[in-house]
Amino acid sequence: MHGQPIRARPRLRLQLTAGMAAIAMLLPVPVRSQPMGIPSIGAASGAELSPALESLLGDALMEQGRRDPTYIDAPEVNQYLTEMGRKLAANVPAGQGQRITVFAIRDPQINAFALPGGYVGVHSGLIASSESESELASVLAHEIAHVLQRHIARGMTQSSQSNAVMIAAMVGALLAGLAGSGDLAMGVAAFGQAAAVDRQLGFSRSAEQEADRLGFEMMRNSGYDPRGMVRMFSRMMNASRLNESPVGGAYHSTHPQSGDRISDIENRLQNLPAARQSDSDAFWYVRALLRVMQARDGQAQRQLVDTLNYETGRTEGVQRSAGWYGLAYAAWQRKDLAQANEALEKAREGAGRNSPQVARLSVMLALAGEEYGQALSLARAAADRWPDDQALALAMVETLQKSNKDEQAVEALGGYIKRWPDIARLHQLQAQSHERLGRQVQARQAMARYYEMVGALPSAVEQLRQARNLSQDFYVQSELDVRIRALRERLDSQRALLERFKTS
Repeated sequence: MHGQPIRARPRLRLQLTAGMAAIAMLLPVPVRSQPMGIPSIGAASGAELSPALESLLGDALMEQGRRDPTYIDAPEVNQYLTEMGRKLAANVPAGQGQRITVFAIRDPQINAFALPGGYVGVHSGLIASSESESELASVLAHEIAHVLQRHIARGMTQSSQSNAVMIAAMVGALLAGLAGSGDLAMGVAAFGQAAAVDRQLGFSRSAEQEADRLGFEMMRNSGYDPRGMVRMFSRMMNASRLNESPVGGAYHSTHPQSGDRISDIENRLQNLPAARQSDSDAFWYVRALLRVMQARDGQAQRQLVDTLNYETGRTEGVQRSAGWYGLAYAAWQRKDLAQANEALEKAREGAGRNSPQVARLSVMLALAGEEYGQALSLARAAADRWPDDQALALAMVETLQKSNKDEQAVEALGGYIKRWPDIARLHQLQAQSHERLGRQVQARQAMARYYEMVGALPSAVEQLRQARNLSQDFYVQSELDVRIRALRERLDSQRALLERFKTS
């Protein structure tokens, strides 16, 4: 989260690829160098970015971000975070009509950030360090408040020469991407990386205070304990104290002090009755999973195992089960199936019997051991028990595919796509099964839909062209012609939108 007192992130401490770093550095949103702190981003003034262009920029950023190795493509994580984000946004009038999508990146720093178009990114370190679900919700609520109040859109159009250069660079790169002329991220790097380095944009005091207060109300209305905001902000302030510059200077003149913001929240709590909010079981399992995912080197992995072993001996109930789950997941990643199964057996005790996360890992362990019959039985039972769990649905499809049951996989995917029409990965899996079944036209149609959903319209058009060339059916060709024409019209519309903004 962009926090005061976090310092500017000129080289994008999110550890993104060079190209994606260049994109992010052009945005006055999460791009700061401070490793931890209370959320704060760039000064809001000037004309606002249009909602259509803001959405287009956000989709383009995410298209690149999903390719980055730090992006966590774990459905149990992203479903949990996005459902929390949408629950928060739904509990404030300003949230009506704005779609929120929350995702995680692999980074041990305690941080989160917002992108244009309703996207909110969360560092794994923020979730791993949260001691309650309300603490995590407080950070998401603050970032979502920035989105709902359109602080990002206003910040991107500040009336300054440097911002004009940044926006021109971004728009130029997007136009190059829409023309299919190479990698979008590298285009941004060529246009504006040098101009963006070491530049720092921050939200105004009033914008930060507005985000704090709206986030506070979101938490209350959503059933979270708003005291979690005080606890999290206090911890982040203490953790980042060594990174603060001396009082004074441009940074401190444009950002509210951490202590003042915490005091404001504490004053709001005085007249509220004591709140009791129970953490969901999913919080503890997702936290354990992200702890494992962010431990990349040998030392970090050893420290993780020590921490989880300590917790399994000192906690009870779901926390203890989640600790064993984390140990099982870590062993599975090391391909130590015997140790993974032993730890998972302990995770199943008590609360673990009611955990879809534990059930999914059971399926993955069976697949790793090439026990396809057992994996299929486990996957079917889990999918029946938790029909709304996206990770289990994907585990079911993976099990069917690895069991050479692609016809059944296609059938299952048809139902899942109707249930979750906005999950692009389902169409990609559908394309894989169609291809293995020799249905080349259907495979390319499915891949076109996947590319369309992730914002890669030129790639979607190319897939549809290939499908048309492969088909001998006049009616199929006609349908494909209609889709190709619609996508090209969308491309033309986006180009026109960008050109207007570029010259405005």
